[in-house]
Amino acid sequence: MSTASTRAYTEIRQALLDREELALVDVREEAPFAQGHPLFAANIPLSKLELEVYSRIPRRDTQVTVYDNGEGLAQRAAQRLRELGYTRVSLLEGGLEGWRRAGGELFIDVNVPSKAFGELVESQRHTPSLAAQEVQALLASKADVVVLDARRFDEYQTMSIPTGISVPGAELVLRARELAPDPTTRIVVNCAGRTRSIIGTQSLINAGIANPVAALRNGTIGWTLAGQALEHGQSRRFAPVGEASRLIAAVDARRVADKARVGRASLADLQRWQQDASRSTYLFDVRSPEEYEAGHLPAARSTPGGQLVQETDHFASVRGARLVLVDDDGVRANMSASWLAQLGWQVHVLDDLAPGDFSERGPWQAPVPAPRQAEVIDAGTLADWLEHGDTAVLDFTSSANYVKRHIPGAWWALRGQLADALAQVPPAQRYVLTCGSSQLARLAVAEVEALTGQAVFLLHNGTAGWIDAQLPLETGESRLASPRIDRYRRPYEGTDNPHEAMQAYLDWEFGLVDQLARDGTHGFQVI
Repeated sequence: MSTASTRAYTEIRQALLDREELALVDVREEAPFAQGHPLFAANIPLSKLELEVYSRIPRRDTQVTVYDNGEGLAQRAAQRLRELGYTRVSLLEGGLEGWRRAGGELFIDVNVPSKAFGELVESQRHTPSLAAQEVQALLASKADVVVLDARRFDEYQTMSIPTGISVPGAELVLRARELAPDPTTRIVVNCAGRTRSIIGTQSLINAGIANPVAALRNGTIGWTLAGQALEHGQSRRFAPVGEASRLIAAVDARRVADKARVGRASLADLQRWQQDASRSTYLFDVRSPEEYEAGHLPAARSTPGGQLVQETDHFASVRGARLVLVDDDGVRANMSASWLAQLGWQVHVLDDLAPGDFSERGPWQAPVPAPRQAEVIDAGTLADWLEHGDTAVLDFTSSANYVKRHIPGAWWALRGQLADALAQVPPAQRYVLTCGSSQLARLAVAEVEALTGQAVFLLHNGTAGWIDAQLPLETGESRLASPRIDRYRRPYEGTDNPHEAMQAYLDWEFGLVDQLARDGTHGFQVI
């Protein structure tokens, strides 16, 4: 394995200040990443690097710096990136500890740039908010109030404020007038914690909506800590928006985008940028996934606007790149772009699109390397082999999916820690690899062969194929060959988090503005 060059903290800090393109990649799993990382680090775990890196770092000669915290992952990641065609790959000098020793600030949690920015917005704009008890009193008194939930629909369904309607963030300015047509109706915007309710509330204020608007302070966490009951399994969603409301919202959104200095672009501009080898250009469709699948621009990625602003580091992992946003209404792209511009991105909105431009159909497909060769078996064959013994099944899906359901006897493993995982699995004459679809498992076939010296097979269509064959399943943490560190458990998700964890999360968010100031590289500008 050849040795990659190194890049020092001071070089990366200066590149951030100069708005140069760079990707600073933490190749650990998400849980250790969330324990501490630089502000603009993107988490792309080694275990699924090949499946994510082409979409997240699209230009192969991007300046990419990878790091870990002494686990030995970064060298392997650098080698793999070179094999994938990346030509300017370096290791962070001293790894994460080197960053800290050099004076670099470390941030906990995930999607930190957006969360820190949300706190900065509230501190500078004094975004109005209401405590959970105040909102509960309004609802109890049957006041003229509408609660709009700015999270993804699946998050809303898990838990929601009583009477709340699902209106994911980028939809708020487009749809608020339909949901609260009387300008005296109070609008309360909520999320699970703080960021999306602050950004959603401020979006409506920036757009000039006449209604009184406030964020639910501390979201569903605040509601829970106040001892108030949440609803579960709700399905209230926005209705189609009328043309009159859309036109008003489009004028409002364009005014906000202009104030934030969002660029304008045509299809010809986009095509020129896509052929420019010196800059990275991302094309994001910020409408709902259903609208995207019904028709979208070629090469556009589906990124509903509220989530794009919340999780920008996950979608655009090259800081300093060019972002191009598209919708078909003149509202969602402009509002999302207004926030991205304030977050320090060079962002443009595509104008003057015709219905015929949305010529592609179906869900977004991530660009991935050509599939590796593997000997494939079907679910029936695996069932026979398991009956006769001498076969070990390794499951590379997410640990949450594995716990939910898996093939009886299967061991869950992290591909990035394969040697350690195999040490936990009793030796077998042959190994069968699976995951949800077999895409990730296929990447591990050659590695398992090399480590075991045995025959290795790939399950056709993965565990989905086993389920389609109506074969039995197991649940629970029955055979974990790797620690469950692939996902950080967010204190604001689900319904069974300890109250102490919720309060600690809020306390951390309140401190982010001071931490941004200490870091000094953010480049955020609140309008």
